[in-house]
Amino acid sequence: MQEKFENKLTPLANKLAENVVLKSLRDGFLIITPLIIIISMFLLIGNFPIPGWTKFWTGVFGHRWIEWFSAISGSVFNFTGLLSCFGISYAYGKNRGLVPVHATAVALVSFFILTPMTLTVGKQEIGAVKTLYLGPNGIFLGMFTALVSVELFRFAKKRNWTIKMPKGVPDMVRESFDVLLPSGFVILIFFLIRIIFSLTTMGTAYNFIYTLLQAPLKHVGNSLGSVFLYILIASILWCFGINGPSVVNSVWSPIFFVLSQDNLKAFQTGHSLPHIYTEQFIEDFATYGGGGSVLSLIIVMVFICKSKRIKELGKLTIIPSIFGIGEPLIYGLPIVLNPIIAIPFVITPVVNVLLSGLAFSIHLVPYTNGVMLPWTTPPIISGWLTTGSWRGAALQIVEIIIGVMIYLPFIKMLDKKYLRDETATE
Repeated sequence: MQEKFENKLTPLANKLAENVVLKSLRDGFLIITPLIIIISMFLLIGNFPIPGWTKFWTGVFGHRWIEWFSAISGSVFNFTGLLSCFGISYAYGKNRGLVPVHATAVALVSFFILTPMTLTVGKQEIGAVKTLYLGPNGIFLGMFTALVSVELFRFAKKRNWTIKMPKGVPDMVRESFDVLLPSGFVILIFFLIRIIFSLTTMGTAYNFIYTLLQAPLKHVGNSLGSVFLYILIASILWCFGINGPSVVNSVWSPIFFVLSQDNLKAFQTGHSLPHIYTEQFIEDFATYGGGGSVLSLIIVMVFICKSKRIKELGKLTIIPSIFGIGEPLIYGLPIVLNPIIAIPFVITPVVNVLLSGLAFSIHLVPYTNGVMLPWTTPPIISGWLTTGSWRGAALQIVEIIIGVMIYLPFIKMLDKKYLRDETATE
């Protein structure tokens, strides 16, 4: 039964994970993730969750203290839509066999063509761009612009729409003329797209995509059902040796990224946080120590189990697991294709999602602030920093303990079997 299920599931999961569009979306967001993490650290320092922190440093440096940190955080968070276009077009161009820098340049120009560039000041219109269009609200426009522009560019390149230069022309000059006609073709198409939308009630491509796609997807993604499905599929894939998050993130990552950016923007400006289910909810309140929330399992292995095999494996894997690396245990115990441990491995993160969702929805714990911590940040610390409250850390402790209780009867069954084998050998 397991073998049949694996034979059907593995090719499907691999096909999904290797889909060039989904892969490029995932890789594109990974390109800009280091910037977001670094800037998040500055934002966290400026708003550290200690009473009187901001007031103290404002007293030392004056009100420019806030201005300095706002300038740093705004340099990325006000342009996440533009950066998404940059990262995704680079990744998609590379995955499509193009010179990535050419694909990226064309995509960015196409993004700006579709971006409204006039502001009304009094009765006069001036040339300017609102960061509203370049920030989190422009992420889906950036995604689609990147994919469509690169595909159009590739279409023209495959048909050799190039200007041939004579021999002896420097390589840089020849390359620039090679992409001249494909670039012009893409720009012409996006110019026509802008004209078409200007003649509709939507007015701009930004309004069309945000109203009909981004806003509805945010609503669907910001739900317990969405996160429940995400964590269930990821956990089941792990049980068959497939890195679950790498597959499901291809679909869910853009939605959770937008939701996190909304919370981050609100946190940055001092407004109430709008969303419960964000990237930080998934990373910091669903699984502890890796897939299946295996930190709870390792605690049982180290402190309760008696067989040498399980106890020693627990000691070897507890440090990596504290920092979110669960693969040594998943493949070492193993959990893969292990029907005894697979049951709590799937149940535990699902229970964590349900409990966390309840705790956030009744405001027992503050919403996650959107600050992107390094994924290796240990629990308790991550819960405190990502919610700005000790209650976030307390919720993590409670869920780890509940996970211990869920895993206990199952790992004890395996422990008794190994203990009998070890006793017989001795």
